[in-house]
Amino acid sequence: MEALWNAGARVQAYDPEAMRECRRLYDGERDDLVLVADRVQAVKGADALVICTEWKEFRSVDFAWLKEQLAIPVVIDGRNLYEPATLKQAGLLYYAVGRGDSLRLIDSP
Repeated sequence: MEALWNAGARVQAYDPEAMRECRRLYDGERDDLVLVADRVQAVKGADALVICTEWKEFRSVDFAWLKEQLAIPVVIDGRNLYEPATLKQAGLLYYAVGRGDSLRLIDSP
């Protein structure tokens, strides 16, 4: 999150296992952080989705719904949870960190 903040981003975050620790570290300390109760709230109105954890609940996604929720249909996947072709077919711009084949998908959905 620090890198996102350094780039001027406002972070809307959810992690099913780390919320208590995140609140301990940041809650009330940052105006550019909103901790939300679930994954649905985390994406509503967001400019993009950045995945930094690989919990089971993040593996099953309705990508058509996800595209409708995001202001810009971009998914940055730091855990390589998804198949690039599936997200491209759903009209999402997809970048999987460390996976070269996803770079070509950034051009257009």
